[in-house]
Amino acid sequence: QVQLVESGGGLVQPGGSLRLSCAASGIIFRLYTMGWYRQAPGNQRELVATISSSGSANYADSVKGRFTISRDKAEKTVYLQMNSLKPEDTAVYYCNGRWVYDYWGQGTQVTVSS
Repeated sequence: QVQLVESGGGLVQPGGSLRLSCAASGIIFRLYTMGWYRQAPGNQRELVATISSSGSANYADSVKGRFTISRDKAEKTVYLQMNSLKPEDTAVYYCNGRWVYDYWGQGTQVTVSS
């Protein structure tokens, strides 16, 4: 059974930081491109960042220089370090694992507000 379980969301003030984690099970983690997507109310789900099986990272322009994606193959976990958060970063953040199949986590809420 495949599971992607996100954690680390919450309420943070503008300019603050959060680190999201996504623990994977049931997949051959080292083969998968892992990613973070987000969806704000009324908007479509959008790419935030991805990291390939070889560790190559890709970011949406809106988060470049503020967010960092990383992966720990031993722990089968992917992280998203979010710094200098803005109110427009408020969304539900979803973990994604993609190889032959495409898997999603249940999402974690991130709210940036004073």
